[in-house]
Amino acid sequence: MSPRLPLLTPADLTPAQTDVYEQVAGGRRASGPQLFALTHDDGSLTGPFNAMLHAPDVGAALGRLGEAIRYHSSLSDRVREVAILTVAAHHRSDFEWYAHERVGRNVGLTESEIQRIRVLAPIDGLAAEEQLAYTLCVQALRHRDVDDATYHDAVTSLGHTAVVELVALVGHYQTLALLLTVFRVPAPVAVAWPDPATNG
Repeated sequence: MSPRLPLLTPADLTPAQTDVYEQVAGGRRASGPQLFALTHDDGSLTGPFNAMLHAPDVGAALGRLGEAIRYHSSLSDRVREVAILTVAAHHRSDFEWYAHERVGRNVGLTESEIQRIRVLAPIDGLAAEEQLAYTLCVQALRHRDVDDATYHDAVTSLGHTAVVELVALVGHYQTLALLLTVFRVPAPVAVAWPDPATNG
């Protein structure tokens, strides 16, 4: 599978593209532990970030939304990563899974929890708010809606703010998954997805 967009190196960039590049490679994502590479050896961006450079106004907005979801929301680290991995599993997004499997482990998700998410199966042992977030995300992805009981339980446990953040997260990471798929962005390692018939 060959990428459909040329990889843009720092020397190729317009000023607007440079701003997006710096937002990714020099912003919050670049601080702290580097659990997956943001750049290739030539300086071009990995994952969905190269696509964002090709439409820098849209890319900058996507970058700001991603930072708000990851660094400025009320969601706990584990809830956030459960939700992102659920989106990645639903869309079988190799790069999204590759990146956030590592982030998920770093915030304390167990191997068993990660593998259950990979097949979208029920998970034993999640904290109540994590289980509600997982249920809400699976319903939203499968049915493009959430039933009244799940919505009520999520709002009661998490609050309106967190539920809005969670739904926005699902939409944002679906957008990134679509960018990765349409533009044929590979992951550094292959992801072994299960047969759809085995999904719980």
